Amino acid sequence: MTLPILLDIEASGFGRGSYPIEVGLARADTSCCAFLVQPLDEWVHWDPKAELLHGLSRARLEREGYPVRQVAHWLNDELGEVGIAYSDSWGYDNTWLSLLFHHAGMLPNFRLEALRKLLSEAQVECWTTTKEEVILANDIQRHRAGDDAHLLQLTYLRTLELTNNSANS
Repeated sequence: MTLPILLDIEASGFGRGSYPIEVGLARADTSCCAFLVQPLDEWVHWDPKAELLHGLSRARLEREGYPVRQVAHWLNDELGEVGIAYSDSWGYDNTWLSLLFHHAGMLPNFRLEALRKLLSEAQVECWTTTKEEVILANDIQRHRAGDDAHLLQLTYLRTLELTNNSANS
């Protein structure tokens, strides 16, 4: 079975003016990676409540983040051949991904789809409980893009196992 690639984006906040600050992937081979995004000068929205969740300061992003164009190239390199990645927050992540590519002056050579499209009704029913169990069992740091993408992939796998086992019982 080939695993889906999961993408997660952390942002400066929610709503108008927010922008991507970290992009993470859980690859089909289960390896994970993430890149901090260096904010552009015109990206000024900053929600201190969001910073409390992800723990990333704007100063750190300016210091350690990668330029927008470099992150867009990396995403195209990572996802171009497969052509698709999945997100559990498609509405937000797709908006931030579009903003990233727009400011990079590039087009993505992949598409982002809602993770929900991959899930059976049985998986949806056990998703939230299973996700909490996976967090506890794997000591996953929440609200960092790479870790959250990994969490989604582990939860997907576990819900698949649970629903296959119950179907075979």
